[in-house]
Amino acid sequence: MLLAAASLALSACASIKDHRGYLVDGALLDSVMPGVDNRTSVERMLGRPSFISQFGRQDWYYISTNTRQSAFGAPHANEQLMVRVVFDAKGNVVAVERTGMEKVTQINPDGSKTPTLGRERSFLEDLFGNIGQVGAGAPPGGGGN
Repeated sequence: MLLAAASLALSACASIKDHRGYLVDGALLDSVMPGVDNRTSVERMLGRPSFISQFGRQDWYYISTNTRQSAFGAPHANEQLMVRVVFDAKGNVVAVERTGMEKVTQINPDGSKTPTLGRERSFLEDLFGNIGQVGAGAPPGGGGN
């Protein structure tokens, strides 16, 4: 009984490992050659990208992230690979760039409320605050037709 309780306690402390995004194959990534490949050949080798840039050049991004999560904690990225495939106007590969964890940032929101300027209103003020206000500035007779 004591052994079962100890093993249960230790398993609760173990972290959960998870993979998100593109499954990296190093040999396929190394085979993409600037000046040789184009969009079609890159899609055949690497598959559809994680996302395509929407503004400017139509660069393709392949993102692979490994995360760890302790019990009752938020997941944190511990390893990441981002591959950016840059194309020219004709769709030929110009460059293949790789980056890692230096592009990962942690965003910590300020509590559970968004700070705003102005006064604090209660629920009832929000609910009944516009009574008598809507149409108060309209001329008598409902407008000028």
